Amino acid sequence: MDAYTNRGVAKSNLGDHRGAIADYDKTIALKPDYVDAYYNRGSAKQKLGDYEGAIADYSLAIKLNPEDAGAYNNRGSAKRDLGDRDGAIADYDRAIEINPNSAEVYYNRGLAKGGLGDYHGTIADYDRAIELKPDYADSYFLRGLAKSALGDEQGAREDRARAIELDPTLNDRSSKKRILKLIAVAFGAIFIISFAIKEFGYEQENIETELDDQVPKTNYSRAIELNPDDVETYYNRGVAKFTLGDYDGAIADCDRAIKLKPDYAEAYGCRGGAKYKLDDIHGTIADSSQAIELNPDLAEAYNNRGLAKSNLGDHSGAKADFDRAIELKPDNVAAYYNRGDVKRRLGDLRGAIADHDRAIELKPDFADAYNNRGVAKDGLGDHYGAIVDFDKAIRFNPKNAAIYNNRGVAKGGLGDHYGAIADYSRAIELKPDYASAYYNRGITKRGLGDYEGAKADRKRAIELDPEIEDR
Repeated sequence: MDAYTNRGVAKSNLGDHRGAIADYDKTIALKPDYVDAYYNRGSAKQKLGDYEGAIADYSLAIKLNPEDAGAYNNRGSAKRDLGDRDGAIADYDRAIEINPNSAEVYYNRGLAKGGLGDYHGTIADYDRAIELKPDYADSYFLRGLAKSALGDEQGAREDRARAIELDPTLNDRSSKKRILKLIAVAFGAIFIISFAIKEFGYEQENIETELDDQVPKTNYSRAIELNPDDVETYYNRGVAKFTLGDYDGAIADCDRAIKLKPDYAEAYGCRGGAKYKLDDIHGTIADSSQAIELNPDLAEAYNNRGLAKSNLGDHSGAKADFDRAIELKPDNVAAYYNRGDVKRRLGDLRGAIADHDRAIELKPDFADAYNNRGVAKDGLGDHYGAIVDFDKAIRFNPKNAAIYNNRGVAKGGLGDHYGAIADYSRAIELKPDYASAYYNRGITKRGLGDYEGAKADRKRAIELDPEIEDR
């Protein structure tokens, strides 16, 4: 009997999980109450992706030994892998009751809470895991991401730095497969997609295909099959679809979440954000306002409503919403950036610069904030300062045609007309239908005496935008 068990363990260690299961089967046939055999067979099944079979074996192990903390922990992980994060948390709770000093169980419970959007809860669990195991690099890394989600950018940076200090591979692009898998398990599609775009340079339009081979699929759909009335899963899947750019899909899932829970403020907020992406501006305002009525402290709803108001020309109303978003979440990078934009539109260029300063302080690689701060500086006649900002923006986003166009304007303000033409030409190269770049280049060519070139650029600009000379 022990020989079969020992051979099963050896096979599993070598990656032969099917062979291990066959040996554990023989052990169980000889001794049906052998707890370790059920536990080990469950582990092998879990490694093969047979989560339901693993849960069944762990449940048998628990029935034979109700105080087996390891079986509760592993069953929780199998449930989490099936998308049943609430069920996973219940098992982790029981494992902690039995053994309150296991860093692994706190870490695993933090993973489950993170997937449910309970970032405060996940941080508390990682805190405890780190307390029990001070060199737990993954706990630092994931705690940093959770802090970032709550707007604690300073804490996020500190945790990430500590994680990398403990495990340098967490800052190694060659380890991206492991890093993305780690984030997928901890937070699902919401975080992994944004992280993949920012850190590894994935393109938004083909990210779903590219990530398919890199990480396990999130199990939202599977969780819904298991529980068709799971309102949180509909919401989380909606947020994931939003992050992927599937705004219609996000709206459909949020519709379902709201139908199941009519007072679900966050679902209204998510749906409002998706409507904004689809240019349903009035729908955005309606959903964001409903979200705010249900939860007056929902910063993202104020931010989305502010964007919609600004789109309608109500910049003062937009500024009031961004003010409130910042009041609720002082480290809200997007709200500072958006408020800076409306201040510029309202003619408060110095106020705009101050807001973009804060956005850049919170997010030092924020190309758009450098760009907009440059535009504000140029408007105040600080052409040198503007160019410095445009240079930084280009360093972080070298394929943004608007930044080159704006730098061209600033160079023109300094009398560097040839440099301006070079920037307008680069903008056109990146965006061949860029009417403003053609128009600006044409004006600059005329100033240099190149009348034929100026005429051709002006003609092309008007073809692309017949109303360009009226603005």
